[in-house]
Amino acid sequence: MPRQFFVGGNFKMNGVAQSITDIVNNLNAAKLDDTTEVIGVAAQNVYDKPNGAFTGEISVEQLRDNKINWAVIGHSERRVILKESDEFIARKTKAAIEGGVSVIFCIGETLEEREGNKTIEVVTRQLNAVAKELSAEQWDKVVIAYEPVWAIGTGKVATTEQAQEVHAAIRKWLGEAISAQAQENVRVIYGGSVSEKNCRELATQPDVDGFLVGGASLKPAFVDIINARI
Repeated sequence: MPRQFFVGGNFKMNGVAQSITDIVNNLNAAKLDDTTEVIGVAAQNVYDKPNGAFTGEISVEQLRDNKINWAVIGHSERRVILKESDEFIARKTKAAIEGGVSVIFCIGETLEEREGNKTIEVVTRQLNAVAKELSAEQWDKVVIAYEPVWAIGTGKVATTEQAQEVHAAIRKWLGEAISAQAQENVRVIYGGSVSEKNCRELATQPDVDGFLVGGASLKPAFVDIINARI
């Protein structure tokens, strides 16, 4: 069966009760592509320990207790601003999945790495760290989000050819490092200044299985991105 298209919105540190309510009401009122999976509520972080004296962190159990079944892990803003290492991110991914929370696992290269032709090297390194922590079966609980750091919040976006090239390389890696089943089933979504203007062309690529949307998820046009394949 074809992979189900997947769209997530990353609000980051934005929004208050009223603005989030408006966004939810707009989504509830819209006619959405019923072949696209739109997740309910996801956390933007989770810790790698089950509980304890870790002020400011949140556990998998706390997420589950609040009926939150997804977490965004490995976003470049966590990697760059908060200095989270590949290994720490991998441990958090393992903790989330073993605790029953599925993961949107973010990877991507900086502009310097892109210009140095190190894109595949970087994303493979980030993926290999997680591969050391997860069993082949646990990849069923992972959605990989390729987000070139140079395209996040900059208005720049990878061309359809650039996005497809990296997504295809990720899918090849899944087959070689994990399993044929993972290569076929794990969804690889694109993030990085996705908008209602560029989403439809990106959605035509054979290895682009959806989007992780930043700023545009806070706007009414998010509906158009969810409906990119209609």
